[in-house]
Amino acid sequence: MKLSGVTKRYGEKFALQNIDLEIEEGKITAVLGESGAGKTTLLNILAGLTPFEGKTEGVGKVSYLFQESALLPNLTVEGNLKFVLPKEKWGEIADMVCRVGLKGREKSRPKELSGGEKQRVAIARAFLYPHDVLLMDEPFSSLDLSLKKTLIELIVELWQGSQETVVFVTHDVHEAALLARRAVVLRAGTIVGDYPVPERFPRNFFDHSFVESLLTRTLMDQLPREGGGT
Repeated sequence: MKLSGVTKRYGEKFALQNIDLEIEEGKITAVLGESGAGKTTLLNILAGLTPFEGKTEGVGKVSYLFQESALLPNLTVEGNLKFVLPKEKWGEIADMVCRVGLKGREKSRPKELSGGEKQRVAIARAFLYPHDVLLMDEPFSSLDLSLKKTLIELIVELWQGSQETVVFVTHDVHEAALLARRAVVLRAGTIVGDYPVPERFPRNFFDHSFVESLLTRTLMDQLPREGGGT
């Protein structure tokens, strides 16, 4: 997947400016940056949701995991998953429900689910939906530490089974260190850093020394340890 000269303006302001980026297939690439850096704009361009100048190649069909679960409120867990699949693929749902820890909740509607359960459904839906690339926009931003750990481990497990191409937006260096094979840093709509994250999975969520040693000299000097959304 390749972006060439990708630029997005809102009036006189650049959200993205002349982005050249090649995203490797079969890997998780994190896009890091502070609020207003252009992270979500980049995802929306890849998703075909935002007009832009420049060129993208090889994106194909995308699945999008948002900050909020965005479930259809009138459908059950099973119904939300069936909604994104052709009928001949419905047989895949039972296994996915088990994998995301929702066995027994298939007939529950979103209003009957906790926030974490809703996000599990959204993750299941994102992986089930037929796609060439998975886009994730800060899916852990509103979660407490324990739930964040659980869902990061879940996504790593699902990704290891599929080895698909993922582009993951976050402002959190810790999340990028745990999930990504590569970290691309945006600032004010331009790429200011591009670093490999070579450590094998699974990575230790609570090993802060690992995160520090891996990213101090590359990312920590460019990003705050805590920050706002996109």
